[in-house]
Amino acid sequence: MKIDYHVHLEEGPYSANWIGRTANALEFFMKDKTYSYKWMQSLMTKLNKRVKEEEYSEYWLDLYLERAKEVGIVDHLYRFHDTLDYYEKHIYLESDKLGNIQRKWLNQVSVIPSMNQFIEFIQSQKEKWEKQGVQLKLGIEADFFPNGEEELEKLITCKPWDYVIGSVHFINGWGFDNPEGAYIFEKVNLMKLYKIHTSYVCQAIESQLFDIAAHLDNLKVFCYRPDEKLLQSCYEKVASSLRNHNIATELNTGLSYRAPIEEACPSPDTCRRWQNIISR
Repeated sequence: MKIDYHVHLEEGPYSANWIGRTANALEFFMKDKTYSYKWMQSLMTKLNKRVKEEEYSEYWLDLYLERAKEVGIVDHLYRFHDTLDYYEKHIYLESDKLGNIQRKWLNQVSVIPSMNQFIEFIQSQKEKWEKQGVQLKLGIEADFFPNGEEELEKLITCKPWDYVIGSVHFINGWGFDNPEGAYIFEKVNLMKLYKIHTSYVCQAIESQLFDIAAHLDNLKVFCYRPDEKLLQSCYEKVASSLRNHNIATELNTGLSYRAPIEEACPSPDTCRRWQNIISR
C-alpha cells in the first residue's frame, strides 16, 4: 500500500502545547495574515470550533482534504476505553514514581469510549473524499508488547482497517518516550537497552500483525543514543526483518520538530545503512 501521508487525527495529552499546535495548524489555512486584533478573533473562533467539536471533527478532517491526494488517518490504540485492559496488563503501573507517571498518562490519553467511534467517523467521510478525487484510508497504530500478540490480534482483527501500524513505545512496561519518565535512561546500559528495543521491533515485524512498522529508532527521542557505529548490528537485524517479512516502514518527521533529538525516524545514517542492506 502507498500512502502519501498518514496522520494522527487527534493526540493527547491535552495541554497548552496542544492548543498552540492546533492554532498554528489553523493559521496555515487562513487567507488573512494581517495579525491584527480582528485576525486574532477569527483564529480564536476557529480554535473554539475545533475544541467544541471534540476528537472526530469533520471541520478538522476537511483541512487535510484541501492538501492531499491520498491520506491515511490513524489513531492510537491506547486512546480507547475498550483497549484499556491490554495496556493495563503490559504497562508498568505500580504505586511508585514511574507507575504513577504512567497511570496519569494513560488516564490523560484514553478518552474515547470505543474504537467504533473512530471507525464510523472515518468511514462516513470516505465517499465525500472520493468525490474530490482523494482516497481516504482508515488506519490504527497499535503498541506491540512481547507475549501480547494473541490479545492484540483479538483487538484489531475483524475491523475494517485499510492498514495497521505496529509501534514500540514501551520496554519492560516503561514508556521511554514520556518526558516525565526519561530519568530511567540515566539508570540503564544504553547498548543493552538498544538491543532489547531491537528485539522488540523485530518481534513486532515477525508477528505479521502489521502492514507498517512505525518510527523504528524512536528510542533516541531524548538524545540517549550510543555512537551509531556501535548500532550497526541492530540496524541490520531490523532491516533484514523488514525485508524477510515484506513489511514497510515510514519516514516519520515528528521527532525532528517536537523532540530533543531533532531528527526524523529513521535517522539519515540509518536510512543509508538500511538501503544497502535491503537492496542486497
